[in-house]
Amino acid sequence: MYAQMVKTDGARIRSLDEMDPEERAFQERIDAGQKIEPKEWMPEGYRKTLIRQISQHAHSEIVGQLPEGNWITRAPTLERKAILLAKVQDEAGHGLYLYCAAETLGISRDEMYEQLHCGKAKYSSIFNYPTLTWADIGAIGWLVDGAAIMNQVPLQRCSYGPYSRAMIRICKEESFHQRQGFDILMKMVKGTPAQKAMVQDALNRWWWPSLMMFGPSDDASVHSAQSMAWKIKQNSNDELRQKFVDQTVPQAEYLGLTVPDPALKWNEEKGGYDFGEPDWEEFFNVIAGNGPCNAERLNARKQAWDDGAWFRDGLTAHAEKAAERRAAAKVAAE
Repeated sequence: MYAQMVKTDGARIRSLDEMDPEERAFQERIDAGQKIEPKEWMPEGYRKTLIRQISQHAHSEIVGQLPEGNWITRAPTLERKAILLAKVQDEAGHGLYLYCAAETLGISRDEMYEQLHCGKAKYSSIFNYPTLTWADIGAIGWLVDGAAIMNQVPLQRCSYGPYSRAMIRICKEESFHQRQGFDILMKMVKGTPAQKAMVQDALNRWWWPSLMMFGPSDDASVHSAQSMAWKIKQNSNDELRQKFVDQTVPQAEYLGLTVPDPALKWNEEKGGYDFGEPDWEEFFNVIAGNGPCNAERLNARKQAWDDGAWFRDGLTAHAEKAAERRAAAKVAAE
């Protein structure tokens, strides 16, 4: 998922009997499948968890433009360039929808940006890996967006209304992104041996980081239970990871590729694949800021913020002058 390390304020799940009347009524609404809207009462822990998750998701969409944007000028055809431009534009839109949803919880966009730039807020670990070849762009669409869809489709049923509704359009567009990536790889595996080898190399490098996108294993993800009780999350990390593997391995076989996991095998009894354990030491190292491209990605975002200062100042000055003109017109009319 794009928000991998979201902590809640609850140490354990409390029963309805342990809750005060206001919190009990809130939980009963969630249990009944009702949506919580911005101006309605909510526990502070619920609000903070949503801010962390939605802002991390938004940051990931914005930072996620960087690995692909680097290939817009190097796309192999004009058609591929136009498609990639549209995709990168979509990611900017996703960030906008999500920042707007987070703002309904009482945090400003400037605050969220500041948390990102100072390192307090995280974004998905997957975007701290380099895109070395054109095949990587296909792998991102197929694997990274595929993993995102796996986690984001359930978020359409999230208990918080603005987040739930934002995810409807986002998921539709992410489905296009996945097909775009798979189409790139389909063309390449039918090309020269060198092109097919390039695709296999991209799969080798992106497979394990894609599995890490779902976050730590359930026994290490101590905060998932509360998020699931609040129906912010619908499925556990390991459930979604298993579903992703079961869906993606047959696609790799269709492409004629080998998944880089010697432990991978079909388990007839459970009706799914057994697979190896991701390198969680690498995962936590990347999350901590020590991945291949952490510094590069964050510096690019800071530079974009600094470069846009003149435009923000202009908008602010225009808004202030417009307010002054409206106030003057009101006085004149009186």
